[in-house]
Amino acid sequence: MGMRYFAGWVTLVLASVTMATAQEAKTEVKHASAPQTSPASGKEMFVSYCAACHGKGAKGDGPAAAGLKAVPADLTVLAKLNGGKYPSDKVTSILRGQTNLVPHGDQEMPVWGRVFWSMSQGNEGIVTQRIANLNRYIESLQVK
Repeated sequence: MGMRYFAGWVTLVLASVTMATAQEAKTEVKHASAPQTSPASGKEMFVSYCAACHGKGAKGDGPAAAGLKAVPADLTVLAKLNGGKYPSDKVTSILRGQTNLVPHGDQEMPVWGRVFWSMSQGNEGIVTQRIANLNRYIESLQVK
């Protein structure tokens, strides 16, 4: 009986240590240059720029999400959370970096307007096209 009790206790301690170690391990988010994509394809831009954090299904469950300070937003419920109307102007403002997002704190989410500006060598028409098409794609992902 004593040996069984001791073995159970050791197992419990090892399991606790293993769980504590796993909780301390944090996914490291590596920052890299944004790849060039077509400004005409909202889906291509989403997959290249947003899916790492927000997930391919835009639910906030991308592979880099675990390494962030705040959980990325579930982008599929933006309309639902806004009385059934997709908040296009707000999303545009966020993408341009004109809205300070409390959950992002120190701006973990890149300000895509600046990135798009750099990619297009300052061509505002292309920046606007990229943001509009990315915004339309996110709108297409809204739950009904």
